[in-house]
Amino acid sequence: MNNIKLDFTIKDLENISGIKAHTIRIWEKRYNLLEPKRTETNIRFYSNENLQKLLNIVLLNNNDFKISKIAKMSDEELILQTRALAFAASLNDEAINSLKLSMFQFDKIMFNNVYHKLLEEKTFQEIFKDVFVPFLNDVGLLWQTDTLKPAHEHFISNLIVQKILINTEKLQFNIRNTTKTYVLFLPENEIHEIGLLYLNYELVLRGFHTVYLGQSLPLNNLDYFLESNNEICFITSLTIKPYDDKVEEYFREIEAMLGKSDKTFIATGRKVSLIKDVKLSSKIQLYDSIIDLLKVI
Repeated sequence: MNNIKLDFTIKDLENISGIKAHTIRIWEKRYNLLEPKRTETNIRFYSNENLQKLLNIVLLNNNDFKISKIAKMSDEELILQTRALAFAASLNDEAINSLKLSMFQFDKIMFNNVYHKLLEEKTFQEIFKDVFVPFLNDVGLLWQTDTLKPAHEHFISNLIVQKILINTEKLQFNIRNTTKTYVLFLPENEIHEIGLLYLNYELVLRGFHTVYLGQSLPLNNLDYFLESNNEICFITSLTIKPYDDKVEEYFREIEAMLGKSDKTFIATGRKVSLIKDVKLSSKIQLYDSIIDLLKVI
């Protein structure tokens, strides 16, 4: 549990909750809603319990509960009211806030209840694009501000991955277009696969045959497909790897791998912007995001 962040600054609380630090201090002083501790140098810090309570307060406040009324609730009542609202969440912003709360509380029940409530109004595609994508963008910002720790991110990512896999499994007998095979993989040491897993779901949904090879795959592992007589298109997503100064080198390896074959290659992700001005083989196509790629498939 050493990777779990247990102490938070007021700036952390602002980043996570979306409530300005000034407002948090007012709630703290006027209503005694939070009880920060202080370091030996008199700097405020907040516990994980403080964070959870603040997220509960924000959810209630966003649903027309006045702060003065919230302040009179016991901790138990606050949690019960929050759960009831979280389970009934239908609007995207409320769902995202509930997912954030479930992440920091490691609450799988809350996550699943929010997800199933969303399914009453949205398709899985809509949930992913309207709720999961903006939520994951928020998670990325929390990483950048050092507010989030690996345990939280791993917990919520694995829950989202489970939903993608379940929905993909339902489509396994949906394959209609067998003239082309998409082979999906991530570069060596790349483990951020939610986007690629969702792309695999979309391709299967559209009736394509896919081969999902997953995380951290060396290019030389693709030899079997290069020797195939089938129409093959490789797809990868570059989020963290390769390092910035290695991106062009990686694509030169791809060009060499493709050689004179008729195979094609698609790359997407944040690292793609680093190679856009470099002249590459016509067999290689670049897209800034998976959403952009889906528009042309």
